[in-house]
Amino acid sequence: MIYALNILKELKSKSLTGATSLSVLLDPDKIEINELSRWLQNIPKTTDYIFVGGSKVENGKTEQVVKNLKTMSALPIILFPGDVNQITSYADGLLFLTLMSGENPKYLIRQQIKSVKHLKNTSIEVIPTAYLLIDGGKTCTTENITGTTAIPQTAIEKIVDIAMAAQYSGKQLIYLEAGSGAHFPVKPEIISKVKAAVSIPIIVGGGIRNDKQRKNAYDAGADMVVMGTVFEE
Repeated sequence: MIYALNILKELKSKSLTGATSLSVLLDPDKIEINELSRWLQNIPKTTDYIFVGGSKVENGKTEQVVKNLKTMSALPIILFPGDVNQITSYADGLLFLTLMSGENPKYLIRQQIKSVKHLKNTSIEVIPTAYLLIDGGKTCTTENITGTTAIPQTAIEKIVDIAMAAQYSGKQLIYLEAGSGAHFPVKPEIISKVKAAVSIPIIVGGGIRNDKQRKNAYDAGADMVVMGTVFEE
């Protein structure tokens, strides 16, 4: 079992130099296979990675989407799984998510244990990632499925403490997520405070729909911005 860690090394290298990355999220539940080509044509030319995942994806759909994307695009594909059945060895990497904003043991450790049998015999790059769900102005699907509540954007000290605990426990990435279709993204103040407290790359997603919002996230310290809903629409 060999993990090349190329994606993580690239993100860390960019973070040290102040360079940024753009990932576009594709939810297999919201797009059909025959629409993939048109979807790819609509994403920015500056896209560095394709994230594939969602909260409610039927069995086998993720693998179908990833297999087809690999024939259409040279961009690295990173799984952003909401459940163990969304894992496929055809992807290049996987965010090994721990939902640290909530206290549901199913998403703190149980799903992770279930995933091992799917990952241990693959060469997919597994990246330990702390996932913090931040209030984006609406109840998102992730909250409903996990039975957890997003952290209010006013609770900045709590968000920073969780991010630091994630780094102390060995996580390699921090993912600040306002939720799919959020009314507003994670505030720049939150991003900058987390950036100042940790030394690992920060991903920011949810509610980012235009270049200004993306630039605000980068200026605040985001190493990677994830955009999704705007391209689905």
